[in-house]
Amino acid sequence: MKMDARPPVLGTDALAVEVGRHRVCRDLDFTLQPGDTLVILGRNGAGKSTLLHTLSGLRPPAGGSVLLSGKPYGDWPRGHEACLRGLLAQSQPDYFSATVLETALVGRHPYLGRWDWEGEEDEAIALAALETMGLAGFAERQVPTLSGGERQRLAIAALLVQQPRLYLLDEPLAHLDLHHQVAVLDHFRGLAKGGAGVVMVLHDINLAARYASHVLLLDGEGGHVIGPAASVLTVDRLSAAFGHPLRAVADGDDTLFVPV
Repeated sequence: MKMDARPPVLGTDALAVEVGRHRVCRDLDFTLQPGDTLVILGRNGAGKSTLLHTLSGLRPPAGGSVLLSGKPYGDWPRGHEACLRGLLAQSQPDYFSATVLETALVGRHPYLGRWDWEGEEDEAIALAALETMGLAGFAERQVPTLSGGERQRLAIAALLVQQPRLYLLDEPLAHLDLHHQVAVLDHFRGLAKGGAGVVMVLHDINLAARYASHVLLLDGEGGHVIGPAASVLTVDRLSAAFGHPLRAVADGDDTLFVPV
């Protein structure tokens, strides 16, 4: 992976992740440098979301360690990790009615004191993120009036407002049509080129091939393979991991994977 004067965005050392008696992975070692985009692939139930939550520091590992910007989560001052790491969960429940702008501004909370209110700069950051996600003019809309795709884009906008060094995305394309899927992935690729690190769970193998610099493939049985996307995304590995035969189809310089 790329060399950078700053510490790696994220790293693991002999990481083991388990759910009950199910082993997600063990002895997972990797370093995510600024500019890297790591896609996690695997069949349903392989533990992709559980692994992502462990990488976010929200779930303790069964063994080994996770390093955020070179240090374990516990070594960071409480709350400071939220300035470095942002997580997009699979679902965003709306317990209270709020406007789109109020919801986006939640991303600024890590930078505010206990009794501070958002200022003009915070609001400008939030409005810019909404525009990036195609939600310009939605600021005063109530969140419950949004469609599923609009709600997903709002959740991504709130994450952009947070401006972390590391983005952890759990199925960021849920509820999005093709146009917005590509726009979201293009934007995060741009953030990576600007020095951020991106880890995301995807279900579309071909989108992973298009956007990932590295891939972590879970086999659902506790095993894994990780490395540059081109070396991990092979017919044999993907067919075994997803439990269905695939074949590779050449498309110019690209390779597409389709079911047999």
